[in-house]
Amino acid sequence: MGFVQLADGELNYQLDGPEHAPVLVLSNSLGTDLHMWDAQIPAFTQHFRVLRFDTRGHGRSLVTPGPYSIEQLGRDVLALLDALNIERAHFCGLSMGGLIGQWLGINAGERLHKLVVCNTAAKIGDPTVWNPRIETVLRDGPAAMVALRDASIARWFTPDFAQANPALAKQITDMLAATSAQGYAANCAAVRDADFREQLASITVPTLVVAGTEDAVTPPSGGHFIQERVRGAEYAEFYAAHLSNVQAGSAFSDRVLSFLLAEKSI
Repeated sequence: MGFVQLADGELNYQLDGPEHAPVLVLSNSLGTDLHMWDAQIPAFTQHFRVLRFDTRGHGRSLVTPGPYSIEQLGRDVLALLDALNIERAHFCGLSMGGLIGQWLGINAGERLHKLVVCNTAAKIGDPTVWNPRIETVLRDGPAAMVALRDASIARWFTPDFAQANPALAKQITDMLAATSAQGYAANCAAVRDADFREQLASITVPTLVVAGTEDAVTPPSGGHFIQERVRGAEYAEFYAAHLSNVQAGSAFSDRVLSFLLAEKSI
């Protein structure tokens, strides 16, 4: 664990794996922290120096007044790379992290080797979804975060997985209840306002799109939309709801590794 000093606060990060291996950045979803990737670390650190961080407004990172933007969160990633003297890295982000990955691919592709965007879309939802949630969270604070946690199990995992793995489901969803209400609302606004549908074609780094068959938040159709517009992009789909890295586990890790380690380029 460590902290990088940004202009307006500290960004919490963790590095695992061989010191001189290529760097793989992992970016968390809305309402989780860097530990959402715990299941991937044993496999990923066999090949990469894995850099995880808590997105602004989450975990142990800075919480600044909102609303945030995906550009702001993407620039936080670039500042993190600069502070750690990392010129280029692979990037894997899920949901909101996938939006950050798209922004990086569009605006800072020279900093990326390869890009993986998971359980995401070029545009996620609309203001009728996000504005009531933002209003409720800002009004009710921690109580709203607990209510969101209780509702998130059905969004993040399929019923059979949640029933078979109650401790893991609780561990992940407890991250949501622990998230700052102010930070969560500010990030909801970032997701609400992001729309990369007209910019995807400018992504030129090798890209893998991952989707979950049962993902009601970002259905496979959104993944196909990205894959069809990013030249040469690959596509993978797992039986999972919104957190495919948790639910698909080793199958997710193996597919991402096969993509990152392949010599193929576009």
